[in-house]
Amino acid sequence: MTDRDLLRIGILIAGALLMLAIWYFGTRPRKEQQGRRRESPAPAPAAPRREPQLPGADEADEAIAEEASQPELGLGDPAPAASTSTLGKREIQDFDKIVSLYVAARAGSVLRGEDIVVAAEKTGMVFGHMNVFHRLLEGHPDRGPVFSMASIIKPGSFDMATIRELETPAIAFFLTLPAPVPALDAWEKMLPTVQRMAELLDGVVLDDSRNALGRQRIAHIRDELRAYDRQHEAPPLTKAPRW
Repeated sequence: MTDRDLLRIGILIAGALLMLAIWYFGTRPRKEQQGRRRESPAPAPAAPRREPQLPGADEADEAIAEEASQPELGLGDPAPAASTSTLGKREIQDFDKIVSLYVAARAGSVLRGEDIVVAAEKTGMVFGHMNVFHRLLEGHPDRGPVFSMASIIKPGSFDMATIRELETPAIAFFLTLPAPVPALDAWEKMLPTVQRMAELLDGVVLDDSRNALGRQRIAHIRDELRAYDRQHEAPPLTKAPRW
């Protein structure tokens, strides 16, 4: 057998092997994922932003509304053993505006009665009329409260006999206008007190809509109270006409 014959036989064998390989791989079933472009999973939708919410918000609104309808200062029904103290009793029962803030416990926590009492004393508030705490006008306690503080749990008062058992999701601070001082001055006394109470109780300060109190909201409240003070300024005295 010549070399040329051997070359032909080799070419035939190589061709046969190539055809066999084409047939094998062409008829072999493909895996389900083979040759398919892998798609990246769709990104998870961003979680909606959650603003701090006051637990028992409906109760807080109802308590504030009831306070406004009471002939005397207090939230909801009077406590079983109402305080006979006159500290914080309003001279004028009529008012036309309420400004409120809250100190709420952080998620999974509560505000405890003993801690509230200690924090209130540290911030210069006194326990008095209707068993709630008041910030009085220095040197003129008889003029009534600049602002007051109560629990959002009915009846809103603090029973000192059972204060160690008290747990509340939040406390409410409110000033009723007209106050013994101009509205803006009353606010400038209430705001730092509320902020300090929040620090002492490890809570968060919320506005009247139960959102975190921010600079923009503070500026808006200040503008409202400036306008209130302008509207309630005493009219200038007019000179009597000369005859």
